[in-house]
This record gives sequence, C-alpha cells and structure tokens, in this order.
Amino acid sequence: MSDEPEQPFLDDLTLSLEEAWRLLIIGSQDRKSPLHTPSIATVRNSSSPSQRIMVLRKALREDRTLRFNTDVRASKVVDIGDGGPVSVLGYHPEAKVQLRLSGHGHIEHDSSASDAAWNEATLYGKRCYLADPAPGSLVKAPTSGLDPTVEGRKPEGFEVAPARENFAILVIEIDKIEWLYLAHTGHRRALFTWDPNNNSWDGQWLVP
Repeated sequence: MSDEPEQPFLDDLTLSLEEAWRLLIIGSQDRKSPLHTPSIATVRNSSSPSQRIMVLRKALREDRTLRFNTDVRASKVVDIGDGGPVSVLGYHPEAKVQLRLSGHGHIEHDSSASDAAWNEATLYGKRCYLADPAPGSLVKAPTSGLDPTVEGRKPEGFEVAPARENFAILVIEIDKIEWLYLAHTGHRRALFTWDPNNNSWDGQWLVP
C-alpha cells in the first residue's frame, strides 16, 4: 500500500478546478513556485508554433485571466494581435499537478492596466525594456541589447523611463483547463471548458 495521503480533490471535479486556480494564484505571487514561469505558446503567421518561458504576474479566477509582461516589439505580440490563440503549460512537481490551459490573448500597451503593471515592476525589470535593437533582432556579436551605461547595475528611475514605450502586458482569457494529477494510487485527468451561456465551467473526467 502507498503511504501517499489521499488528496480531497482526487475524485472531485469541483475541488480539482479549485486546486488548479489555487496553484495558479500562488504561482503569480510566489517566485519560487514552479508555476511562476510557465511555457507560453503562440502560432506564427507561418502557422508554426512558437514557445517561450514567461513570468506569471497575475492570475484572476473571477475573470479567467492570466497576465504577463512583455515587450511590445516582441514577435509574440504579432502572433497574438488582438485575440490570437495562446496555450499555457506548467508543471508543479511538489503538487504533482500538470496544467494545460488555452484561450485567447490580447496585448495592452496604453491602458490603465498596463500603467499599473509598469508601476509595479522593479527598476531591474523595467531596464529589460531598454534593449536596442528590439528583442529577436539579428546581431553580429553577443549582446544584452542594453546600453553599457546601465548594464550590470541597478538603474535610476529617470534612466528607465523611456522604456515605458516598449512595455506592454499580455492578458490571456482562459476557456479550457486540462488538469493532470500524478498519484501512486492512480493518476487523475480532467478537462474544464468554459460555458459562456451559463457563465460556468463544465468539467469531465479523462483517462490519464
């Protein structure tokens, strides 16, 4: 027999969904959480997939949204536009939970939400958006993209102020959550789909 404690959500769809959002919210608040840096996938104009690791800044269950900071010049901004499909993948080893989420994203560059996110960012975080040329540009030698005058030190507020022009947020509205819990007693897998007509999640069990 396994000495692994049985989790209350093991055979309960409602509790499994609650646990998924609980882990996401903690992930947005705790930099040590494995869900603090999930993989974000978009689709390029060429129809090829593109992935990157991003820092989860906020998770709001009531809005079904996840928020990330980004450079408005980044390729994913073109991929997403205003409503492009986005997939999010995260795994929490200690919780033994894998989350696959999907929905549609939009970019906010000049809004109260993006202003608030900019104000919350650290000076080091803001410094990233000073990169010139833009992220993903071809260069002849390895570089951080930062001016030598701010590289390797904490910048002053006035020095990072111009970076606001390059700062934006990515907001993903989630409409599907696939939950996988790994247990010695038997894995559990479920799919939750948002029903806009009833403003509720429809859950169903899947074979792991």
